[in-house]
Amino acid sequence: MRSDALKQLLLATPGPTPERLAADFDRLWPIMRSITGEGVRRTHAILNDIAPLTSLEVPTGTQCYDWAVPEEWVFRSARLYAPDGRLILDAVQNNLHVLNYSAGFSGSVSLEELQEHLHSLPDIPDAIPYLTTYYTRQWGLCMSHRQREQLTQGRYRVEIDAEHVAGSMTLSHCVLPGDSPEEILFSTYTCHPSMANNELSGPLVAAHLLRRLASLPSRRYTYRFLFLPETIGSIAYLAAHGEYLKTAVKAGYVLTCIGDAGPATYKRSRQADTLADRAAEYVLQWFSPGGLVLDYWPGGSDERQYCSPGFNLPVGVLARTIYAAYPQYHTSQDNRDFVSFPAMCDSIDLCFAVALLLERNHVFRRTNPYCEPFLAKHNLHAPLGGQRLPGAWKKARQWILNLSDGTCDLLHMAQRSGLDYWLLTEVASELEKAGLIIRSASPKGLRPAEGAI
Repeated sequence: MRSDALKQLLLATPGPTPERLAADFDRLWPIMRSITGEGVRRTHAILNDIAPLTSLEVPTGTQCYDWAVPEEWVFRSARLYAPDGRLILDAVQNNLHVLNYSAGFSGSVSLEELQEHLHSLPDIPDAIPYLTTYYTRQWGLCMSHRQREQLTQGRYRVEIDAEHVAGSMTLSHCVLPGDSPEEILFSTYTCHPSMANNELSGPLVAAHLLRRLASLPSRRYTYRFLFLPETIGSIAYLAAHGEYLKTAVKAGYVLTCIGDAGPATYKRSRQADTLADRAAEYVLQWFSPGGLVLDYWPGGSDERQYCSPGFNLPVGVLARTIYAAYPQYHTSQDNRDFVSFPAMCDSIDLCFAVALLLERNHVFRRTNPYCEPFLAKHNLHAPLGGQRLPGAWKKARQWILNLSDGTCDLLHMAQRSGLDYWLLTEVASELEKAGLIIRSASPKGLRPAEGAI
């Protein structure tokens, strides 16, 4: 259950309404997206209407560690006609009808040859699968298995108007400067067409979270938001900025599959016990009873790039029903009906609460560490706050004064004492004003943030 103090903090800087999220979703939903192309640029332009983004173009052929940026995909249309001339498939009706990154093709084929280029899901017969061919040139179409079983003998007309050209891959980022150059990273991807939970929920939550953090009068940390094509995008960004991020990132999160009505989920970083992990797990237990905490595994989304051995960044995943854990995943059934815009608003609150926790999570040390201070001398003989139990406020003082040795942060104190973190932040502020504790200095030596606006 959320504490009253956290509720007040969330109300003080409100997020979007479900209606606003639905309107943004509806602008983005029809766009044909992939890892490159005009659909990605249109998507980023719409996201830039929500919060300020700087777009970067990485040219075809750019080497990024073991990978290279592929040719840009130019897609115009994809249709399949029955032997009697009827239109039986059109990517205008659903972007998933074409194999993403498909080569162009125009011609008449037999049913047998057509079947070699068709894709469906026998176990989910009414769903269209989402499949890609980014690095192998072939043409293909996708349809429901039920529709596929109804195909009859004859010659079919295939018209796929698509080509691959030397171009570029679009990435966008935004760096919100804070008092410290230490960074909190939020990363999401913009490459899946016609995916509601496993695509649009991540960019929508990230963009509105960015907008919300930008509205704060001040920030302790610098925040970096990345909007990338999955895998190749994060690899390309790390190739350009990874060495800096190794020194700067204090905590980070991949936002994915974060728009359905399921309980919140956190997947730990590779290190498993970083500040990012501790903060997310604490907020999850208070914010989303029934939420899931999953151990790290080297698959999934872009966390596998950020957590690769050469970087090993403290990056976990914030989600609701995480990838591959729901039957609609990577099918046409991951649609508008599957997501919940009130749940998406709740996800933005969750991410914002994690950021607020990190903002207030200081390490303190006593100005006089010997024995207990004489509180009456410091005008602290009675608890503050009219609606707080004196016992909780007194216990919070005792724990903070005892653990303020320059090694324990407030989150550690909350976890060890069992007291509400947000109560501890208020009591710490009281003790700090009284001169009984001071904040330990932040690490020095980081240069200004790369890409800061």
